[in-house]
Amino acid sequence: EIKKVTRIAIIGGGFIGLELAEQFSRRNFHVTVVDAQEQVLAQLDPGMAEFVHKELVDHNVKLILGAPLVAIKSPNEIETKDIQPMCGWVVAGTEAPFAADMVILGLGVRPETALARKAGLEIGTLGGIRVNEYLQSSQPHIWAVGDAIEVKHPVSNAWALIPLGGPANRQGRMAADNIFGKQQTYGGTLGTAVLRVFDLTVALVGLNESKLKAANIPFQTVNIHPSNHAGYYPGAERIDLRLSFAPETGRILGAQAIGKSGVDKRIDIIATAMKGGMTVRDLAQLELAYAPPFGSAKDPINLIGMAASDLLDGLVEQIQAEDLEHLPNNIVVDVRSEKERQGGFIPGSIHLPLPELRKKLSELPTDKDIVVSCQSGQRSYFAARLLRLKGFSVKNLSGGYLTWAHRSGVKSALPAHEGSSVKGQVQ
Repeated sequence: EIKKVTRIAIIGGGFIGLELAEQFSRRNFHVTVVDAQEQVLAQLDPGMAEFVHKELVDHNVKLILGAPLVAIKSPNEIETKDIQPMCGWVVAGTEAPFAADMVILGLGVRPETALARKAGLEIGTLGGIRVNEYLQSSQPHIWAVGDAIEVKHPVSNAWALIPLGGPANRQGRMAADNIFGKQQTYGGTLGTAVLRVFDLTVALVGLNESKLKAANIPFQTVNIHPSNHAGYYPGAERIDLRLSFAPETGRILGAQAIGKSGVDKRIDIIATAMKGGMTVRDLAQLELAYAPPFGSAKDPINLIGMAASDLLDGLVEQIQAEDLEHLPNNIVVDVRSEKERQGGFIPGSIHLPLPELRKKLSELPTDKDIVVSCQSGQRSYFAARLLRLKGFSVKNLSGGYLTWAHRSGVKSALPAHEGSSVKGQVQ
């Protein structure tokens, strides 16, 4: 009897693990992804990772998160009425063991430094070969590049291990030039990366919020949800774009983008801006190619720069969806249309469409903190500005209903192709 592999367990929800999960799923295998973290793709902020989780689940990939691998038991260790697994039983965290005909370990990479250690080269605290700005090791006649070395991250100026093909190739060229007498300096690695997950493109650059917090770097975060091109042109798709920046200077610290089209283009622009030392105000002023099939007159890059600039100028105060329950004495005002509200709303919110808001100011309590929400943040920003001018204590809900629904596990019935919101790190 010939046994066929049908159940595949992938341990590790990083780039390689998710690429494998997609390909095996497309070939109709039963795929389970296991990760010790509470999310896949640790480089993403949790809210952004939720978009990836949904895409995986929608394509029949099972996720077991927050569950480190404990053991892989032999097929005969556990009795079953089903077909005995060909590989064994995977035990992860406190989850019940599950059958796997094949187990793939995608747990990341570690520098191979055995030869370097024997040669007496300095090894960094992260386990990689320590090099200077010319990619020389501690032995001046030995250069090192690629996954084996520690690099400086330009945002934090801290040593990091960033195993990416693009930086490794550029390091190789630079090291070769320097061996032959040039004095080119390597400016560090921002970690620009892109990944396809079924119908989504996921891209990122710089540091996410957890890394910024760990490095004690003050930041603000802007979220927007525009279309990849002009909304009136057929085929427009939403891009979820998130950018962190320094609250005093507007220096760009990191960005993440998810969508079906136009994602890689926007992250590459932001990566270029970071390399060039540009700020969010510069993003607002970039002159980018525009035609309806390719973008909008105000490109998502311009929009996120404008939203961040508004925050720098102190024009609005924001609140995150997860912080709603911690804000005492508040009332949520939904300024969307009736049709949008029919697709779902935040429990306990009151409905005052934006066009009617000016006429119904008397209906709003003056003794409560008002949180305004729309589908994704732009109309609620307008509402927040209006109410603030009228003397109300008001905050804009970052990311609007779209962000709240994802964080709360609610499937948003209506797409959002507009809006911006901002978030502040408590110092």
